[in-house]
Amino acid sequence: MPPGCIAVVDSMGVQDAGIFGDILCARMAKRGITALVTDGVVRDLHGVLGTGLNVWCSGAAAPASVAGLTFVDWQRPIGCGGVAVFPGDVVVCDDDGAVLIPAAMLDHVLEHAPEQERLEGWIMDEVNRGAALPGLYPPNAENKARYEASKKK
Repeated sequence: MPPGCIAVVDSMGVQDAGIFGDILCARMAKRGITALVTDGVVRDLHGVLGTGLNVWCSGAAAPASVAGLTFVDWQRPIGCGGVAVFPGDVVVCDDDGAVLIPAAMLDHVLEHAPEQERLEGWIMDEVNRGAALPGLYPPNAENKARYEASKKK
């Protein structure tokens, strides 16, 4: 794995075998891997968290991966968490979880996402001022017009 990559790993829904443990995660962290995203579980949770590697997974389980999972290949299309993942797709992670952006849609997302963030920021400001949610989230025509007017100020 090259430094800076995010490893997205398909565990085929297996929840009773840890797909990675503290040793493999420590090695990934040492090599500069950015994160591990899997629909499986990890073992040695305390040790995994201690590696500093960013990990998004379904939980923790004690049995080793050799009990139910075998490495097959890498840089191939997979399914992870019910989503098709292809090499070159972009993964965005935060405290809420991980989202996959297909490489072919990246320009579209980059064009439209900032406006969605601005709109949601405006909505949050309105909520903090005491506005009720009906018609605000999602915004009705009146609130869309108010939002557009606020951008001109």
